[in-house]
Amino acid sequence: MIQNDLPAIFRDFNPIEDKMLQVIDNEGNVVNKKLMPVLDDETVIEAYKQMLYERIADEMAVSYQRQGRMYTYTPNIGQEAIHIAAGMNIREEDWLVPAFREMGTLLAKGVTMKEMFLFYLGNEHGGSFKNVRHVLPIAISIGTQFHHATGIGYSVKYQKKDEVVYTFIGDGGTSEGDFSEGLNFAGVWQVPVVFTIQNNQYAISVPVKLQTNSINLAVKSVAFGIPGIKVDGNDFFAMYLAYKTASEYARAGKGAVLIEAFTYRRGAHTTSDDPSKYRGKDEETRWGLTDPLIRLQRYMQSKGIWNIDEEKLISAYKSEIDAQFVEAENNKSYPWEDIFGHMYTDMPDELKRQKMEYEQFLSWKENRR
Repeated sequence: MIQNDLPAIFRDFNPIEDKMLQVIDNEGNVVNKKLMPVLDDETVIEAYKQMLYERIADEMAVSYQRQGRMYTYTPNIGQEAIHIAAGMNIREEDWLVPAFREMGTLLAKGVTMKEMFLFYLGNEHGGSFKNVRHVLPIAISIGTQFHHATGIGYSVKYQKKDEVVYTFIGDGGTSEGDFSEGLNFAGVWQVPVVFTIQNNQYAISVPVKLQTNSINLAVKSVAFGIPGIKVDGNDFFAMYLAYKTASEYARAGKGAVLIEAFTYRRGAHTTSDDPSKYRGKDEETRWGLTDPLIRLQRYMQSKGIWNIDEEKLISAYKSEIDAQFVEAENNKSYPWEDIFGHMYTDMPDELKRQKMEYEQFLSWKENRR
């Protein structure tokens, strides 16, 4: 990596110096006019609407799970600026290799809420994304997506395609070997991959300070010879600029980039988690003041471009999202044979025995009617 070849923001916000890219503050005031990305009013309004849609969909998903209508779910609240800023920079031909907390980016790429609901209902069709190009299924195993992203990036470079790969991981995932291995090969091969660490301060109940002794997480890029930058993850404009710059750098064939999005997980790690066991209300209230939707709304109001009837919009979003959930909930198209048929190339005897027992159970159940 040649320092002089780096875009200005990667030089100016050197992670070794623990500088953080920020464009607007918590009140929506522009604190760095030179770095404000050039976006027309309609684009800013659309960004807010997408962030609001993700927020409402997320809240409703938690509600469905609490009603016992859906299985364990991973809330996204508080991280919408990251997801929508990334989604507004990803092209149709680009690749998205998600972890499990990127709802807004999946939506921006064209994945539907129905598909995501199917996934959390245990239906494998929820990971196929048949009407969207270049999106991998949600990765639950921590870190494996970094290997996949780097491998796809190598293929893109080898075939000389005009594509960029985007992948995500949490702060806890940086302790996994897959994280280092993926970044190491990305640096060696100079592949077009934009890696994002969503530093939401907790790996389930473990705070960042117990995950690493590094000054920040973006600095981990230095060892692998790729540019890294720490960004205010609750600042839509800062995240947009970071993704735009990183995308252009990767697309130009210069290699991978590591972005640390400094944010906060407002909800539980999953709906099986109780965050009150490991963090206090004062901390949650303090981070609540940095809410990405409130910050963007305040900016829009200060610029006189706030023209959203939020109550009406939320009502419309709720109706649309609920309709998609009901469709997913009533979906009976998942063939039970797939549970057994796609585990191995050649089904082992033990699995054959289990399949036979299940067939017998279904037959018994049908005869009882």
